[in-house]
Amino acid sequence: MRAARMRSDEVFALLNGRALYERPIAERHRLIFYLGHVEAFEWNLICSREFGMKSQNPEFDSLFAFGIDPTNGNLPGDKPGDWPRESEVLQYNQTVRRAIDQCLERGVEESPDDLLFWVAIEHRLMHAETLSYLVHGLPFSLKRVPAGSMVLETNSDSPAAKMAAVPEGFATLGLERKQNAFGWDNEFDAHCIHVPEFEIGVHKVTNAEYLEFVRAGGYSERSFWSDSSWQWITSSGIRHSKFWVPHNGDWRIRTMFADIPFQTSWPVYVSHSEAAAYCRWKGCVLPTEAQYHRAAFGAPDGTERDYPWGNAPPQSNFGNFDYERWDPVAVDAHPAGASAFGISGLAGNGWEWTSTLFAPFEGFEPFPFYPGYSADFFDGGHYVMKGGSPRTAALLLRRSFRNWFQPRYPHIYASFRCVQCN
Repeated sequence: MRAARMRSDEVFALLNGRALYERPIAERHRLIFYLGHVEAFEWNLICSREFGMKSQNPEFDSLFAFGIDPTNGNLPGDKPGDWPRESEVLQYNQTVRRAIDQCLERGVEESPDDLLFWVAIEHRLMHAETLSYLVHGLPFSLKRVPAGSMVLETNSDSPAAKMAAVPEGFATLGLERKQNAFGWDNEFDAHCIHVPEFEIGVHKVTNAEYLEFVRAGGYSERSFWSDSSWQWITSSGIRHSKFWVPHNGDWRIRTMFADIPFQTSWPVYVSHSEAAAYCRWKGCVLPTEAQYHRAAFGAPDGTERDYPWGNAPPQSNFGNFDYERWDPVAVDAHPAGASAFGISGLAGNGWEWTSTLFAPFEGFEPFPFYPGYSADFFDGGHYVMKGGSPRTAALLLRRSFRNWFQPRYPHIYASFRCVQCN
């Protein structure tokens, strides 16, 4: 819990002056909401619900309880003055943290209470990543640069695009309940899927490769886009990755703390709609969730691994994850993290879009204390993402973890790769 708090606190420590009352993404709350949200979530879940503690600030417990679903189309219209002062929220947070610590001391390892603490910890870690991409969109003048955090401008050539053959086999999705390991409700139950042979990109699609699509007029060709995606890009005026900045007829990359020369070898970060359009342009498709699992965790001998590189726990030489950096690295920067089929970068450096709609596995049971966590998004409008980004905690790199987003949301650290089926 202390480590998770450190991760969310370090993002808020980046903010200068009025930044806390800015709204970097129109569909989301102002940043002040997130300052109080994680503590309110933990209070409501653990202190109030499980331990029956009396609240000292019911108004804040309610105000910061729920975020905004960015898919409903209704943009918030609140003003900075509608929110409490920063000092009041910080005082609330300290009160809640002391209460959580008391509950931790009362809780017993492997008791039912233990599940709620893990929910709270992983919820906080996920919000540390959400905060990162929200803060990414702020003007640089509103951010402090931590020592050693500036990106070195060491651009390397984009590796040649090539495909890896993955033979037919089985992929195990989900988590066994009998393992007594923590997982979110959508991770259960474990099941095997037969996956026919296919070919998949050895690397994530790079900025250089995606630039070819942009220059070829990909954003102007109707046939590459679904009806809803075409309406989205034509109405929004989007014509490139959100993380690109036009500059003197060329491009630069917007990192967390500066605009830097175009990084051809970095993975391109785009929405699902943009990734799917690129794949259509290339005559390919996005991988399914099962194909991702087969490529990432399968092996030629029919066995499966805990991680793409094997069964060793995540370490920095295996990939760009666990808050090691604020930004991506070259798609071929971590050869030690390659899967058994020689596919690189499957964990970290950018979540990977799949073509699989987010839906329950057979045997799904919603958390009784958080019934809407997954079920609210089983609506046929969200797609599964796998793998993790530079700002994803090592805990969330487990094989069964599933992330999801709606297809027309370009703000997240989401990459992709192409698949060809035989």
